[in-house]
Amino acid sequence: MNMATRIITATIMADDAAMPSSALYRLMAWLSPSFPVGAFSYSSGIEWAVEAGDIKDAEMLKAWLGVMLVEGGGFCDAVLFAHAHRAVRDADDKALHDVAELAAAFAPSKERHLETTAQGNAFVEATRAAWICAAIEKLKTIWNGPVAYPVAVAVASAGHGIAVEPALAAYLQAVAANWVSAGVRLIPLGQSDGQRVLAALEAAVTATVQRALSAKLDDLGSSAFRADLASARHETQYTRLFRS
Repeated sequence: MNMATRIITATIMADDAAMPSSALYRLMAWLSPSFPVGAFSYSSGIEWAVEAGDIKDAEMLKAWLGVMLVEGGGFCDAVLFAHAHRAVRDADDKALHDVAELAAAFAPSKERHLETTAQGNAFVEATRAAWICAAIEKLKTIWNGPVAYPVAVAVASAGHGIAVEPALAAYLQAVAANWVSAGVRLIPLGQSDGQRVLAALEAAVTATVQRALSAKLDDLGSSAFRADLASARHETQYTRLFRS
């Protein structure tokens, strides 16, 4: 049982009415590697960091990803997710438009913009095809630009009545798992090392969820400068396996 599943299951056990078991099913489906958003194609700049020697082993990967989660793109995604979910919950169309617009603009590089919007748009279309809800349709009417990935997942979660805390935990666990998978392939590492790194990131995911739930949009910002630089430098990397 992964970290997100443990958090969600604990919530279900604590309050069956607030968190039906169907929510767990939907989150596991949407955030599974098999959900057609193409997450495996992106490394969030990790590919450049490996080539540059910033990441050489499991310990360095764990440290790099911990910073990304707590102080970098992971935290920014979490804040955007929380605000998008809240806007749907409150039926605040203006707030949803504003956070969707901000999320689409708030990327440190061209490739990170591609990464978040390509996955977000794919998530919206896949969800509309099989898991349709009024919130996704509303998003399409109030925002005609590219949809960032955290906004797409947040809107679907809120639209299906899934509480923000377990939904956000599941989202961040899936993002972290994809980063670890990229590291396993690039360094390379064994699968056991990859799982040890993912397990070690549980505290970072939990802390980021709690911090994001009380954060304002004005709190958005990354201090993971080397990771942001990596995403920009990857754009001109000579040999690449990943799109970012």
